[in-house]
Amino acid sequence: MKLSMPLVYAGNPRETADQVVDLEKAGLDMIWVAEPYGFDAPTLMGYLAAKTETVQIAAGILNVYSRTPGALLQTAAGLDNVSGGRAVIGLGASGPQVIEGFHGMAYEKPLGRTREVIRLLRSGLRHERLEADGIFTLPLPADQGLGLGKPLKLLNKPERSSIPLWVAALGNANVAMTAEVADGWLPFLFYPEKAETVWGEALAKGRAKRSDELAPLEVSAGGMVAIGEDVKGMLDFMRPMYALYVGGMGARGKNFYNELACQYGYEAEAKQIQDLYLDGKKKEAEALVPTEWLEAGNLVGPASYVKERIAAFREAGVTNLQVNPATEDPAATIAQVKEWLA
Repeated sequence: MKLSMPLVYAGNPRETADQVVDLEKAGLDMIWVAEPYGFDAPTLMGYLAAKTETVQIAAGILNVYSRTPGALLQTAAGLDNVSGGRAVIGLGASGPQVIEGFHGMAYEKPLGRTREVIRLLRSGLRHERLEADGIFTLPLPADQGLGLGKPLKLLNKPERSSIPLWVAALGNANVAMTAEVADGWLPFLFYPEKAETVWGEALAKGRAKRSDELAPLEVSAGGMVAIGEDVKGMLDFMRPMYALYVGGMGARGKNFYNELACQYGYEAEAKQIQDLYLDGKKKEAEALVPTEWLEAGNLVGPASYVKERIAAFREAGVTNLQVNPATEDPAATIAQVKEWLA
């Protein structure tokens, strides 16, 4: 099991990024860089590439709407070059709020779009010409635009002919597609003991169609880590995030994370959290996040308990434990968890 963590920053990401050097020395294998509607991930990833030597630098995630397949190819190949072959590209459909509200694009055909982007990225990294006749049309036909388009391949030779492509997915159809064609899967708000019930069938369906040319599907999941005899109260710091996603990410009936909470068996809580959150009662919504979910989805408690949670994530198929140290010395925490994973 490898060890990764998200790049969490408030305000100035350079200050946090500079700490990654110490985390790398402590044994961190991968750093995930997000960009919902904040700073773009590739810029920070390039900065990290220049500051580090061994840690894999992963986009978590680049959405498949706001960049064309050609732009995603340029980004992936460029990051892999400046990092010396350490890039990992996380892809995903994001959500309607970001895609339609921030990028001004219709949230249409997310699965087909993701599948086609993966195919085109793999083709482009093999230094083949980009050609498509599906959701994307490459090149544009003669009766569109100026009629001068022709198939092109990446001008530079990629550092690697294959870069790991991960997909953030929650819905069954999306998870099945991910298990079929992606290198890795990024679930969210993961509950190890309930993962098989929620996603087992979809994963099996996708794996049954998986090409023998692909390595086994990697899975990255985890949560906050705090090790000690009197740290359980730290879980309350996770309540705002859980409430935001379950209650505030989308309208009633159109919230992937609320549906996930229901699949975990928290139907009543999910409805109440959403109603309260959308009515502006965020603190009340946070208080209703099931403590059981927080305990299972994070690694907070005495060393023996944290080891038990690591074993649960491993048993659930997680190959890349993603942690967010809640401590004054994140590097020491990373070193401790890394030792337990060995």
